[in-house]
Amino acid sequence: MSSLPSVNWSYPTSVRFGVGRIKELPDAVKATGMSNPLLVTDPGLASLPMVADAIASLRDAGLTAAVFCDVKPNPVDSNISAGVEAFTSGGHDGVIAFGGGSGLDAGKLIAFMSGQSRPIWDFEDIGDWWTRADPDGIAPIVAVPTTAGTGSEVGRAGVVTNEATHTKKVIFHPKMLPEIVICDPELTVGMPRFITVGTGMDALAHCLEAYSAPMYHPMSEGIALEGVRLVLENLPRVAADGSDLEARGHLMSAAAMGAVAFQKGLGAIHSLSHPVGALYDTHHGMTNAVFMPYVMQFNKVAIEQKFERLAGFLGIGGGYRGVLEAVLKLRDDLDVPHTLSGLNVDGGKRDLIAEMAIVDPTAGGNPVELTKDGALEIFDKAQLGTI
Repeated sequence: MSSLPSVNWSYPTSVRFGVGRIKELPDAVKATGMSNPLLVTDPGLASLPMVADAIASLRDAGLTAAVFCDVKPNPVDSNISAGVEAFTSGGHDGVIAFGGGSGLDAGKLIAFMSGQSRPIWDFEDIGDWWTRADPDGIAPIVAVPTTAGTGSEVGRAGVVTNEATHTKKVIFHPKMLPEIVICDPELTVGMPRFITVGTGMDALAHCLEAYSAPMYHPMSEGIALEGVRLVLENLPRVAADGSDLEARGHLMSAAAMGAVAFQKGLGAIHSLSHPVGALYDTHHGMTNAVFMPYVMQFNKVAIEQKFERLAGFLGIGGGYRGVLEAVLKLRDDLDVPHTLSGLNVDGGKRDLIAEMAIVDPTAGGNPVELTKDGALEIFDKAQLGTI
């Protein structure tokens, strides 16, 4: 009898990668059958020339288009409802999800919910809840990332905060995967350093957690390895010189790779970051960056041997300890706060955060079972800065 497990694997979509490829947006939109797309983005991007240029290129190609940008940095359910209303009232037939994680997730969720009759929470990423959705009611999606972090452009889910409970929920459906993605590094050049660092650390968290997750998925594990290398080598370059297109391109690749890899699983970095972000409205990637070394230490007993291989691949001496020190140095070099207080997060809600963390969908992928005591231990060390 074989000891190999029986598992399901899924891989991403059509990606148009390269400098200047945003010019292909009208062609990509037409290829998905859209004639009147709704471009979903965040308020900051909506006022920038890149969005105006995108809309102009669509109209020059004979397409009708409108912009929806009522999206918070951590999207909430009322943002999705307002977006669906705009989609319906405008007679739109598809969505261009344009931006960082918030614009991409909101755009995908609006396209998903545009033809559903059940509440959004009925499609949380639990068991087979996704089968409750009407697949014919999901509008086509073209994704255009403007950051290099979440990798949501190649993901089949969106994260949204339930305003009533202040909890982040992952909504999943296979058809939420964009049909075409345009990854143009030029679109990321104007990112502020803080966002560049936060999104890059998010990609690193995806790759490290996917690599660490216990599920059998050697393809994702291999992708995660290369994603870690790309972030470690290129994020410092981009932080030092935001116009470094080569390094920005490598980070866009790493972001997409992280999202592909984490179908293998995530873990306690994300399960703690999600409630902190929901309760304190912190930047998701930067919150991941703060928790990263504390979670690595918590998981050391389960990942130490695997990290020996990771260290060898990266050319880092010292095995697990060498990787941990590389992460700590990267954080320090990029001005990532060493403790949660650097994100203005206090200990007043530690108990609630721990309770939310252990039921977060990402907790199940942690290589060491995450109990409430374990979540409290990690949180307290991230408060005190104890490695």
